[in-house]
Amino acid sequence: MEILWFVVFAALLAGYFALEGFDLGVGLLLPVLGRTRENRDRMVAAMAPYVLANEVWLVAVAGTLFGVYPLLEGEVLFGLYPLVVAMLLSWVLRDAGLWFRRRLDGRRWRGFWDAMIAFGSLGLSFCWGMALFAAATGFESPAVHPLGVLLGVVVSGLFALHGWMFLAWRTPGVFGGTRSGRALLVSGMAAALPVVALLAGAMPYLLAHSAPASTLNVLSLMALPFAPVMVGAQVWVWRTFRPGKDAVRLPSFF
Repeated sequence: MEILWFVVFAALLAGYFALEGFDLGVGLLLPVLGRTRENRDRMVAAMAPYVLANEVWLVAVAGTLFGVYPLLEGEVLFGLYPLVVAMLLSWVLRDAGLWFRRRLDGRRWRGFWDAMIAFGSLGLSFCWGMALFAAATGFESPAVHPLGVLLGVVVSGLFALHGWMFLAWRTPGVFGGTRSGRALLVSGMAAALPVVALLAGAMPYLLAHSAPASTLNVLSLMALPFAPVMVGAQVWVWRTFRPGKDAVRLPSFF
């Protein structure tokens, strides 16, 4: 049962990086490719239908982490306290930018919230890299470490590449490129690579810190039946908003 839940946790975290990675990547590219208001609107419109569905993966990751590895809760929350706070603030700013940018039509209003989208995306991407390094060292390194900063740069770069691939797939030719779904899949795998490498090395440690078998059995009965629903909803989103179909349909809050 410990191995099953390790696989589930690894799949959820890698899936979050592969899916939410392009949302954050588009946010990172907003100041670069969104030189005009029209282009910024197109970039946000391209990723808007996927944002909420992708964030569900982070909620599932957090629930699995604290349910399957309860002994790590203190190490994660207290050992990475500055990073956790920075990530939460970045998440709030990024989502606030997506929700509020179209509440008013003024140039300064939209410019401010577009900047919050970019800033929040950078904060989340960068902090994820530093958090991965801290986890790889058993939470014994400082929250801000030179190698952690380097990994933050790498993760941000991978997310930016994934975001550009997504735009080239979702809006062919608009931002200087056209890519197929296979290319987007490859960039998603690249975005998830740091997570896969970390978990491969941390597997013995995580298995040793798993919850008791009785707890895992209860979690299996409560959580695993909802996995097909989560996957099915994700498939529906991608089929509904794929390029060339319902291109103008957007959630009203964006």
